[in-house]
This record gives sequence, C-alpha cells and structure tokens, in this order.
Amino acid sequence: MFETLKQINQKPEVFAVDTAPRLWDDEHTSRQMLHFHLDDSVDISSRNSAFIEASVEWMTGHFNIRSGTRICDFGCGPGLYTTRFAERSRSVTGIDFSRRSIQYAKETAARKKLDVDYQQQNYLEYRSDRRFDLITMIMCDFCALSPLQRQTLLNVFHRHLDTGGSLLLDLFSEAAFNDREEGAAYEHRLLSGFWSAADYYGFVNTFKYDREKVVLDKYTIVEAFRTFEVYNWLQYFSFGVLKSEFEKAGFIITERFADIAGKPYDSESHEFAVVARKASEGDSVRG
Repeated sequence: MFETLKQINQKPEVFAVDTAPRLWDDEHTSRQMLHFHLDDSVDISSRNSAFIEASVEWMTGHFNIRSGTRICDFGCGPGLYTTRFAERSRSVTGIDFSRRSIQYAKETAARKKLDVDYQQQNYLEYRSDRRFDLITMIMCDFCALSPLQRQTLLNVFHRHLDTGGSLLLDLFSEAAFNDREEGAAYEHRLLSGFWSAADYYGFVNTFKYDREKVVLDKYTIVEAFRTFEVYNWLQYFSFGVLKSEFEKAGFIITERFADIAGKPYDSESHEFAVVARKASEGDSVRG
C-alpha cells in the first residue's frame, strides 16, 4: 500500500506521459465530456452560449466572414462554433478527435441543413489540399499540448492557412499560472462519477513546474479490478514566449486581445487571445 501511495503522489517529468486519447476514446468519459460541452451553466469544456454568440459576432466583423470565407476550427468538439460559422459561410471544416462529439456535430448540421465538413481525427495528423482564410483553436486547447506537439500543430496550421489568412487562438497566461497552487485530494467517485460508470476512488495531484510554466493535474482512478491514470497538462504563456514560438514556425502575431470576443488585452488577465498570419515583411503587433 505504501508503494502504491508513493506512486500516486510522485511528480513526473514535465510532459512525460500523454493520456489525452483516454478522454476521447473511452465510452464513459467521452459521454461526460460531451455533457460538459453542452451544459450552458458551466465553462468547462466549452464557453457558455452567450459568450460563444458574442465571440462569433466579433469574429464575423473582425475577419470579414462572408459566404465564401473558408474556415477551419481545430478541436471543434460538438460544433458549437462551426455551426455558427456555417450560418455565415458555405465553406466550414471542423476537426476533432472525439467520435461522440463529431457525431453530435454532424447531427446538428443535418438538422439545421448546414453543409459542414467534419473530420474525426487527431488534428496533429491533419493533411489536406485545402487552404483556409481563417483557422481557429478555441478554449485554450493549444495549452494542453507539449512543445513538440505545438511545433507539429503550428506546422499544420502553416501548411493549411492561405496567404493573407488569419489564425486565432486563446491561451492561459502566466498570471493564471501564478494563481495555481500545488495540492492533493482524494474522494470517492471524484468529480461526481466523471471518470467511470463503475464504483471508484479518485486521487488528484496538482504539480507545478515553475521553470516551464506548466501545471499538471494527475488523476489516479482506483476501481475494484483496475487502476488507471489521466494526466492533464496545461502550458501557461507569456506573450514573449508565445511570440518566439510562433516566429520559429513562420508566423507573426499581429494582434492580441483579452479573449476571442475582442476584449482589449490585459496583461493581468488569466487568458489572452492572439491573431497571427504567415510571416511577411511589414507585419507588426497591434493592441
């Protein structure tokens, strides 16, 4: 028992383990994730509908979205943004790893008679001849990726963004990192049964990596006949670090905001959003 508890509370090397597919492949947890996406009372997997409406309205004006605008939402989930994009544009693509979320998005598109190209796959592996005028990645999904995964994804973005097109994504800031604290908790059916339909005990350990500005929430789920772990990594960014990472991938950040609804940038905010384009002479940061 001592060795088991020692293992549960052991701090791993940063980004040493990737368990993200478990959330999307598992029958039970993927159902729970979809539930949170669609629950308008919480901002867990998706923003609330009022914010989504406001952000889409802002994007529509800011990026001049019209019927011919080619849009791709990476990590589209159940289509909360792509559905609204498709009401404004005839060329919308949504990519997500979750079979359950993509199925829901397809059913919504069919019911609303919207033509959306949904792709159920790992967006790190996305390959297409298509080029887009606007690429979005929303709900700070970029922060859940390791440095190598982020490099891969930026290369995917660069390959599929058309000349003159825009990339929009939001991120957790260093101010949010500073407010996180390490800790450990233990609870019967942790998160109200989120992790399994079977009876279980759940441990969650929160570890901070100060040099890398990374936080890990490590979940250990103990059932009667199995034990499994889920590692939820989050990278927190300063603007300077993000700018350097983007420039190495051939992007220039041209604008920054407090969120994807266009709120003015605030260095003390827990989140911020950036607009980037392929690097070209004359680009500069505004805002």
